[in-house]
Formats: sequence, C-alpha cells, structure tokens
Amino acid sequence: MLISSPWLSRSALAVAPELLGCQLVRSWPDGRQLTAVIVETEAYTAGDPACHAYRRQTPRNRVMFGPAGYSYIYLIYGMYHCFNVVTDREGVPSAVLVRAVDLVTIPDWLVGYRQEKSWRWGAGPGKLCQLLAIDRQFSDRPLHPRAGLWLETPSPEWQARLQHPAAIVQTTRIGLTQGADRPWRWYVKDAVSVSKP
Repeated sequence: MLISSPWLSRSALAVAPELLGCQLVRSWPDGRQLTAVIVETEAYTAGDPACHAYRRQTPRNRVMFGPAGYSYIYLIYGMYHCFNVVTDREGVPSAVLVRAVDLVTIPDWLVGYRQEKSWRWGAGPGKLCQLLAIDRQFSDRPLHPRAGLWLETPSPEWQARLQHPAAIVQTTRIGLTQGADRPWRWYVKDAVSVSKP
C-alpha cells in the first residue's frame, strides 16, 4: 500500500523509526522495477544543528520546509547522492535520511551489479542511491509511482519481524560534527545491510 503524505506529516523523530521495514520502490520507463526494504534511518528536524535547514531557508533546502511526502536529495563529497523523505507540517524543516536498504529480490538484469556481496549493495546512503539510480532529478518531487520513486507499507513478514521488542536499535547519528550526540538514528538489529560508521 502506498504511503501517503498525511502519514509523513509528523515529526521526523516519529517517522524515522516507523519507516523501518517500509519499502522504497523505484521504477524505470522501460518497465524495470526494484523494491528495497528500509533498514536504517536518521532524523533531522528544526532546531537541529546537523539539519541542512538549521540556519535559514535557501533554494537548496527549500523542499525541507514542506509539504511532506517529497524527496530531498543532495550530494556528499561531490559525488554521492543522499535520499531524504520530507516530513512534518508545512513550514517546519524536517526530513528523514534513508541510510540503508535491503533488496527484496535480485532481478536477472541486476545480477553481478557489484563485486561485493549483494546484501551490501544498499548498505549506506550513497550506495543505495547508486543501486536505485536516485539522483537530484527526484529532488523536490512527490514520492509517487508517477514520479518513478515511492514508499509502500511493510509486508506482513516485515510487520511481524519488527514486532519483537528488541528488533530496532536506537543510537546516535553517523558522520556528524554537530548534533552528533542526539540519538536520532534507528536500524533493524539483525539486518545485514545496515551501514557502517
């Protein structure tokens, strides 16, 4: 089931852990499609010194101010894209960084994609964007099948898996110089695709 904007119109701190187990789906005009399960997220919100919109609104971060349900994509190190889901009510800068995904299945056309083990293909924000061919063309666009990139609710198997009290780990975010002490990172404890610091 497609995840709607109203569900995302909450604080990133509420949405980030609940995105675990949800599916990120990418489709191409030629009919190809990849579905990946989100296994790691980080929250960024108003008043957070690590948030791109901490100081003021700019042309780059404008999408973070709403409405919810849009993509915010930026480059790190001048070469790796990072995919964020815009959250919260309009006017409040807030987003969830998707840090890692696990592919549901590996289609024939993706066999041999990388030399490393397939469960590491989406282990990191830059790697998952490479895997799903997500770049800045998707930034400031709604997460919807018409756009070729969208979110779906967890499968029954993942819903059951995440019911266990110890299934999700909450910890501090990775790779930050400011706001590094805030425990706003969540990941699925036994997921092999979780990124590494």
